[in-house]
Amino acid sequence: MRTGTYSWGAGRPGMKGDRSLATSWPVAKKLWREATMERPGPSGGNCSAKSASFQDAVRTLNTLQTNASYLEQVKSQQGDPQTKLEAMELYLARSGLQVEDLDRLNIIHITGTKGKGSTCAFTERILRSYGLKTGFFSSPHLVQVRERIRINGQPISRELFTKHFWRLYQRLEETKDSKSRVSMPAYFRFLTLMAFHVFLQEKVDLAVVEVGIGGAYDCTNIIRKPVVCGVSSLGVDHTSLLGDTVEKIAWQKGGIFKHGVPAFTVPQPDGPLAVLKERAEQISCPLYLCPQLEALEEGGPPLTLGLEGEHQRSNAALALQLARCWLQQKDHRGIGELTASRPSLLQQLPLAPVFQPTSHMRHGLRDTEWPGRSQVLRRGHLTWYLDGAHTSSSMQACVRWFRQALHRGERRGSAPEVRVLLFNSTGDRDPAALLKLLQPCQFDYAVFCPNLTEVSSTGNEDQQNFTVTLDQVLLRCLEHQQHWRHLDEEQASPDLWSAPSPEPGGPASLRLAPCPPHTHSSGSLVFSCISHALQWITQGRDPVFQPPSPPRGLLAHPVAGSGASVLREAAAIHVLVTGSLHLVGGVLKLLEPSLSQ
Repeated sequence: MRTGTYSWGAGRPGMKGDRSLATSWPVAKKLWREATMERPGPSGGNCSAKSASFQDAVRTLNTLQTNASYLEQVKSQQGDPQTKLEAMELYLARSGLQVEDLDRLNIIHITGTKGKGSTCAFTERILRSYGLKTGFFSSPHLVQVRERIRINGQPISRELFTKHFWRLYQRLEETKDSKSRVSMPAYFRFLTLMAFHVFLQEKVDLAVVEVGIGGAYDCTNIIRKPVVCGVSSLGVDHTSLLGDTVEKIAWQKGGIFKHGVPAFTVPQPDGPLAVLKERAEQISCPLYLCPQLEALEEGGPPLTLGLEGEHQRSNAALALQLARCWLQQKDHRGIGELTASRPSLLQQLPLAPVFQPTSHMRHGLRDTEWPGRSQVLRRGHLTWYLDGAHTSSSMQACVRWFRQALHRGERRGSAPEVRVLLFNSTGDRDPAALLKLLQPCQFDYAVFCPNLTEVSSTGNEDQQNFTVTLDQVLLRCLEHQQHWRHLDEEQASPDLWSAPSPEPGGPASLRLAPCPPHTHSSGSLVFSCISHALQWITQGRDPVFQPPSPPRGLLAHPVAGSGASVLREAAAIHVLVTGSLHLVGGVLKLLEPSLSQ
């Protein structure tokens, strides 16, 4: 099958869809005034500022995104990162809180490169199973921004989000310094502040807080006295901000350690593990290495995890230690008896306690849900495999999971089955390296599109992104297609099928087995938005995703036309969506409309 290109019609760079500049600050203030001004009520009376809608709040929140040109300027002129934390403390004070107020949240602070979100989800669910009221702050969101702030595992309601958003926004507006050029925190900082306010006012028993990027200078690191800290698997990501080696990144991640506060990490390569140990020793932070999950299963039945994939066992092991330590620190009963710990094979860190998980812990692990990570949706002839992997190590884990899932669901019959890749990659990641890891899956079609649910942003405020321009994201998709085409041309080379090198010293358990050379070739297509890509992939065969008639010219390209016939006649269609959590979120928005309610 020859490789082809689908040229989009709508949304070309330079057209009205170009979002190269974020909404200016004066426009943001205008939006706020319009959203909070008194309006006629349903019975003819006036509504107060509290009646501003959820979408008004989201639109105004989006004005706090940094536009693309300014973001590039900041990256090239980075000053003292410590000043960012000091600025965050000032924002916190302006919002009506002091750093000491955060101590009341009984925080579990978690960082890492891979699996930190899953670890947070496991930890929160375990502690909720004890009857505790939990808060959970994470990023990014998949469908709606309120997913980032959760109470008892559920995104806060639109009403609660709207109330707390305008209360915080108005407080920051009233306390701005006329001499200051920046009177509002940026998008992520604002949501971090808002999460603290929500958790305090909702009186949660504990808050699980996921670091945004890095650790040392992340705005969540104004937390001074967490109950316990965790570091999930380390790898190379966000190199322009954190450094280009895993050791430099480990230094940033270890920045969340606090004096006297217990911390746990999973097995890491020697280099970054030594950095974490040094960071912990410098401030007298007791740091422990988590035993493998198998050690906690001895003497009892195997643990069942709510999240698929072998790599989740490491995240679950870390979550169990974090949850048990939190319960122990808070003198909670029923945390299980310890057994003798074995010496650490790495001889760098003391091994964390081995214990038998309690029934609450077992139920928590089993009932954990974390959409967009190793998630499977089965819809008639279509099966969707959703995983937001975006680093080399996480992509290796994703490919292993996908191939195992395909093997388990293998059908016997003569009717053809089709494999489709839907991919996008953002930021400073290496898309060529990620796509090379995906080649052994032998896709029939590779589809590339930006993280835009629709060509028009109307009604998609939760997924607007002003940090990139439209022409940038479309050109990047074409580059992805070009990389894929080159890989197709090189696939007969034996060197391509040697076991791919993991990130420096990466866990051997994630390495892929070598694949023999083959002559499989895939057609490739570029679409201007996720909706158009899904219309072509599904061909009307998904019982939930039933869009209106396809855009004019959707099948104009030979690959799109011939592929449409193949997809309509296939006995089964397997679609892997990966490369970006934002892409996965856009797909989920269309496949699961209930998530937008």
